[in-house]
Amino acid sequence: MSTNNNPAGTPKTMRAIFGIVMIIVYIGVGILFLTGFFAPIYGSWEWIRWVGGIIFIVYGIWRAYRQFAGVDSPY
Repeated sequence: MSTNNNPAGTPKTMRAIFGIVMIIVYIGVGILFLTGFFAPIYGSWEWIRWVGGIIFIVYGIWRAYRQFAGVDSPY
């Protein structure tokens, strides 16, 4: 039996940095969708621009809430 107090796995700081980067990525992609940056991808399906942008931004905000409130953190 080990009495090591340092659990194996990803360090808390790296998890926090990764979480913040992913929040920026999700909100950034949502903004790019809403501004029409990905127009060649969705072509004439204009509704994908609005739905995709809103979903990415809402999910980015949800991740930010969970990150800073500590909802999912087991540490």
